[in-house]
Amino acid sequence: MLKSAFLGALLAVTATAAWAEDPTADTVVATVNGKAITLGHMIAMRESLPPQYLQLDDKTLFDGILDQIIQQEALAEVAEGSIGKRDTLMLDNQRRGYLSGVTLDETARAAVTDDAVQALFDEKYAATEPGKEYNAAHILVATEDEAKSIKADLDGGADFAAIAKEKSTDRGSAAAGGDLGWFGVGMMVKPFEDAVIAMKAGETSAPVQSQFGWHVIRLTEVRTAAKPTIEDVRAELEGELQGRAVEAKVTELTDAAKVEKTVDGIDPAILKNVDLIEN
Repeated sequence: MLKSAFLGALLAVTATAAWAEDPTADTVVATVNGKAITLGHMIAMRESLPPQYLQLDDKTLFDGILDQIIQQEALAEVAEGSIGKRDTLMLDNQRRGYLSGVTLDETARAAVTDDAVQALFDEKYAATEPGKEYNAAHILVATEDEAKSIKADLDGGADFAAIAKEKSTDRGSAAAGGDLGWFGVGMMVKPFEDAVIAMKAGETSAPVQSQFGWHVIRLTEVRTAAKPTIEDVRAELEGELQGRAVEAKVTELTDAAKVEKTVDGIDPAILKNVDLIEN
């Protein structure tokens, strides 16, 4: 009899130890008025937290999530006994929104494969000739007359960098003698870009007007832009694949659904009438 009791106690201790070492999503971590809160509930809440909370250490986050769920359950029980029409409708909308998001998330994940990324890269970049990049400097002033005077000085042999440092209102580039570094098409305002594209390396432009004022531009060098690698643009490609897949899935499922709109005669302004959902 004593041997049997000892074995039973030993088995119970062993089972408890195994349970503690190998918890599952169904492991109960607390009860609130008899209602179970599981480890799965906690993991799901962690998944929904903003990134800044995930920087907390594991123990602090574990305790915080558990306390939060306990508090929510205690508060939710009060409302459950008096759920009204507004509450029911809100819960319906939240459930619908969450489940539709699950479908779209799965669709987006499935769309990104190595083969799909490679195919889109080939489609967008393989046959495309790389564009040009330009290295230029400028002197920016407020009026055309100032710009013309500066251009005349430069044509007479004045030092471009020295004038830029002294007179350019673009203080960011002025400190570097007007140097703007390398840039590609689409990175500068249109009048400036058009002037640069029309120039040859070593040339100084006539005054060019933009919304910022009047520019005198010196084009230093032109080069062929480096062709992007697949890793350079992977994030862009993945985003495009996901966007295409999500759009296609929304169209596919909506078109396949039996939809009947019965809104004829309803004034759109009725959505402001919150009294309709109040009990």
